[in-house]
Amino acid sequence: MKIAIVGCGNMGMAFARSFLQYDLVKKEDLLLIEKSQERSDILRTAKEGMVVSVINSQVADYELIILSVKPQDFASVQEELRAVIQPQQVVLSIMAGIPMSKIQSALDHQLVVRAMPNTPAMLGMGITGFTASPEVDAHKLRKVENLINATGRSVYLEDEGMIDAVTALSGSGPAYFYYIVKHMIEAGKQMGFDEGMASLLVKQTMLGSYHLINNAEQSLDNLIKAVASKGGTTEAALRTFEENQISEGLIKGILAAENRAKELSK
Repeated sequence: MKIAIVGCGNMGMAFARSFLQYDLVKKEDLLLIEKSQERSDILRTAKEGMVVSVINSQVADYELIILSVKPQDFASVQEELRAVIQPQQVVLSIMAGIPMSKIQSALDHQLVVRAMPNTPAMLGMGITGFTASPEVDAHKLRKVENLINATGRSVYLEDEGMIDAVTALSGSGPAYFYYIVKHMIEAGKQMGFDEGMASLLVKQTMLGSYHLINNAEQSLDNLIKAVASKGGTTEAALRTFEENQISEGLIKGILAAENRAKELSK
């Protein structure tokens, strides 16, 4: 498959490298379009595809066009892309907050897939929610899904409106975990550990807990109860979390992220 990527920042290159790693595309069939001269020089040195700095007529030769520019930069590339895009090409947008209808209108093009990945895609461990316009047939959609799955796992959503929820829950989700880890490490430092030791204890705890969640045939409530003995240390911590409404604040924060995603989609 021949793929052109417009915007080769971290997420665009996460997709590119995953495609190459799983032999889904050859380097000579991967077009990397990057306007930043400094970034283009880095990409040319890496030799991970053909690198150009402008959208030109050669884009018409590629089956899939991935839009991975920042949402605010879409306006600067849409006219160039509109001039060269072909009716049979599929556009895969991983831009946050821009609905398919806006992309279709801006490009005068109907075959659009919209996806929301997250940063663990850079390690091939991401989760991506995606949806597609009705004009994208099942064969083309399966090919796009296979490509997305090279970056981790994916879920297809019939309702494009749920992409905003994906943005809030898993797209922004890594930052929530980093936030919790950061403050657990800070608590460790306040108890007397140096940062390295506190970091080791917290990170390994998170890693082990993930595997227990993923493999234990128990509910999250039961896993919590297995650690929180009555009258014990864990119970004291959980009680303080509830007194400070941490659970309520976390849920409110994620819902606020969804509301912001909806605002950006308008």
